[in-house]
Amino acid sequence: MANPLKTGADDAARLSLGTAGARQLATTTKTVPQMQGISPRWLLRMLPWVEVTGGTYRVNRRLSYAVADDRLVFSNIGAKVQIIPQELLKLPLLRGLSADDEVIQALANRFTQTHYKAGDVIVTAGTSAEHVFLLAHGKARKLREGLYGEQVTLDVLADGDHFGDQAVAESDDVWDFTVKATTPCTVMSLPQKDFEDLITRSATLRVQVEKFRERLKKPQDKMGQAAIPMAAGHAGEPSILGGYVDYELSPREYELSVAQTVLRVHTRVSDLFSDPMDQTDQQLRLTIEALKERQEHELINNRDFGLLHNADLKQRIHTRHGPPTPDDMDELLSRRRKSRFFLAHPRTIAAFGRECTRRGIYPTVVDVQGSPCMAWRGVPMLPCDKIPVTEQRTSSILVLRTGQEDQGVVGLRRTGLPDEVEPGLSVRRMDVTDKALTNYLVSTYFSAALLIPDALGVMENVEIGG
Repeated sequence: MANPLKTGADDAARLSLGTAGARQLATTTKTVPQMQGISPRWLLRMLPWVEVTGGTYRVNRRLSYAVADDRLVFSNIGAKVQIIPQELLKLPLLRGLSADDEVIQALANRFTQTHYKAGDVIVTAGTSAEHVFLLAHGKARKLREGLYGEQVTLDVLADGDHFGDQAVAESDDVWDFTVKATTPCTVMSLPQKDFEDLITRSATLRVQVEKFRERLKKPQDKMGQAAIPMAAGHAGEPSILGGYVDYELSPREYELSVAQTVLRVHTRVSDLFSDPMDQTDQQLRLTIEALKERQEHELINNRDFGLLHNADLKQRIHTRHGPPTPDDMDELLSRRRKSRFFLAHPRTIAAFGRECTRRGIYPTVVDVQGSPCMAWRGVPMLPCDKIPVTEQRTSSILVLRTGQEDQGVVGLRRTGLPDEVEPGLSVRRMDVTDKALTNYLVSTYFSAALLIPDALGVMENVEIGG
């Protein structure tokens, strides 16, 4: 609290007008309203946008016999893991069964729980394949002996992964790989003899297994698509194989999503306090910024079309140990052609930088739309704070091939909207209420589509440290 005696003494001693008095006749120099939370929004800037005039975008593909796979989710009571019966329908062998079928519950009840320590071998190459394994928790490596006797990592398995479900459908199979626990693992297993016992008791399961075996016999290319018959390297006049390219009968359709808000501005504010800055314009500017941030969040996290939830399981990998290393980034890049850019949380990019420094490697820097960005193998690593970081300090790294010409990831939007202020974003003035509030409806319509599965890759459970 100011001392009034001191203030009075200062006023008596002053010989000229003070600054406090001078400000009453001066116009302050001011900024437009500032806002925290505005990010570079690299995904919105880098995605090529496709015009969707009908509100729905259909992705037609060749017919594929490969059944879509997914990771299983488990429940637990303390240390005891429980299988949710409906989760078993995610196994390719059981895809198509009814969730209410009693055989699903019977299968779930026959799984047994086993714990493995880090370094323990779960299955050994060359031994009989007689179990279905579900990895409830932990991380393991799938290994095979290389040409010169060294161990080669084929894949990294983690929570929700599974193997052996195809082996139990066949007889006298052997493991052609070894699975070794990298961390302590909790594994649920089902013996083949129990599975065969259920087959003899259930006609439904017996028919399901036969359908699965027939599907495996159909000619496929390496991508699981229906093979196109052809001949090559022949001589003379043999009969040339012929066929046709079959299409999916139920292609996926992406319906445009919407993000909306209603901005309210009192008429007294817009009428009396819009000089030198228009209050409505500034309110709309900040509202549009917030709406775009939400749009990018949805493009990454939405369960229907978000990139994190729509990546193909075969395009999801895990780090070999914990933090993202150059080896892990090479593995992610090797699964697709023409990778355009990585997308990662800024803390994940910092974790990768630390791993490079530890190895004495210095990533290159490339120019992206006038901004310097760290790059790996010439592919820029763009920051995105919409990618979640879990409580366990883990996150994900995405890599995208973009554009329709390259069968990549594309953004979907509708332009030419009424009262459009930016492509795909409209500000529509509504009625003035009886409280003298002017309402503005701010809307944007958008989605994202993967034209083929290898357009998007995800490295999951990346440790980012403290």
